[in-house]
Amino acid sequence: MRNNSDAWNSTALRALLAVITLTAAALAALVAHPAGSAAAAAEPVRIMPLGDSITGSPGCWRSVLWNRLQDAGHTSIDFVGTLGPQGCALPHDGDNEGHGGFLATNVAAQNQLPGWLSATRPDIVVMHFGTNDVWSNIAPDRILAAYDTLVGQMRASNPDMKILVAQLIPMNPGNCAECAQRVVTFNSRIPAWAAAISTARSPVITVDQWSGFSTASDTYDGVHPNSSGDDKIAGRWYPALAALLPAGTPTPTPTGPTPSDPGNAGCGASITTVSSWQGGYQGQVTVRNNGAAALSGWSVGLTLPAGEEITQVWNGVLSTGTGGPTVTNVSWNGTLATGASTAFGFIASRPGSGTPSTKIVGCTAR
Repeated sequence: MRNNSDAWNSTALRALLAVITLTAAALAALVAHPAGSAAAAAEPVRIMPLGDSITGSPGCWRSVLWNRLQDAGHTSIDFVGTLGPQGCALPHDGDNEGHGGFLATNVAAQNQLPGWLSATRPDIVVMHFGTNDVWSNIAPDRILAAYDTLVGQMRASNPDMKILVAQLIPMNPGNCAECAQRVVTFNSRIPAWAAAISTARSPVITVDQWSGFSTASDTYDGVHPNSSGDDKIAGRWYPALAALLPAGTPTPTPTGPTPSDPGNAGCGASITTVSSWQGGYQGQVTVRNNGAAALSGWSVGLTLPAGEEITQVWNGVLSTGTGGPTVTNVSWNGTLATGASTAFGFIASRPGSGTPSTKIVGCTAR
C-alpha cells in the first residue's frame, strides 16, 4: 500500500501530464489553423451554375465569366457542381450543375436539387433553367411553381443563399415555330415572381439574358450559344454576380480623369477601365464633389467611338440621346458632401478589341 506522499505525487504527475497533453493539442491546432477565424473568413465564395445544356454542354460562358471575375480581382471564388468541365478554350474552374436535356419542372418534382446542394454547399446559385420546359410547352405557372420549389430547397441548404435567375436567352429552333414567343411570354413573368419571393436575407435577382441576344448571330442552332453568345451571357451575369462578392483587387488600366464640365466646377468625374475582352469591356466612373457646397445630384455625359454601346449600368441611371449617353445618380448616391465621391459601373459592347476609349464629356451638378 502506497503512503499519502506517493499518492499525492502520482496525482500531481497525472495532472502535469494532462496539462502537457492539452498544451500539445492546442499547439497542434495553432499549427494546423494559424489564423483561426481569419482562415474561416478566407473561405472562397462557392458559386453553383445551375441549368441545362446552355449551362453545361459545354456552357463556355462559364469560362468567360470565370476569367472576367479573376481579371477584376475576384479570385476568392469556387465554381461548384457535381459535374466537371466539358471542354472550353479558356482555362477555368469548370465545376457546374448544367444537366443537358433536363427540365426544371422534373428536377423539382423528382427532388434532385437537394442532393446536388448537399454535395457542393453553394453560397450563390446562378440559374438559367427552363429552356427545355418552354420547348416542351409547359405552362409558365408550372415552371414558376418549380422555381418556387428550387428556391425553397436552396434556402433549406443555406438560409443566406443568393440567387441570380436569368430571363432565358431567345430560342428559335427549326422544329418549333412557337418557341420564340413562348420564351418571351415566360420571361415576362420572371421579374414579378423574383420580386415576390426575394428576401433581404436571401435575395432573388433577375438578370436579363434575353435583350440584345440574337439567335441568328449568337447561337449555332437557334438555341445554344456560340462564342459570341457566350460572351454576351457572361457579360450579363458579370455585374450582378460581382455585386454579391467581396470587393476585388483588380489592376485597372486608367484612362485618366476628365475635366469637369465648364461652369460646374463643383462636380468632377474620372473614368477607369476595370477589365476588357474581345467584344466588350467594363468601366467605372468616379464622381467627386470638388466644390465648397454639398451636391444634391449629379449627371455625367459620356462619349463612345462609333460601333460601341453601353449595354448595362449599375449605381446609376442611363439615358441616351443625340448628345450621347448620360448617367445620372440613383436615389441613394446623389447627395455628396464636399470632398465626397461615389462611383457607377458599366458594361460596353464593341466590335473588336484594343484599348477602350470611352471619354467623359462633362459632370454636371444637379
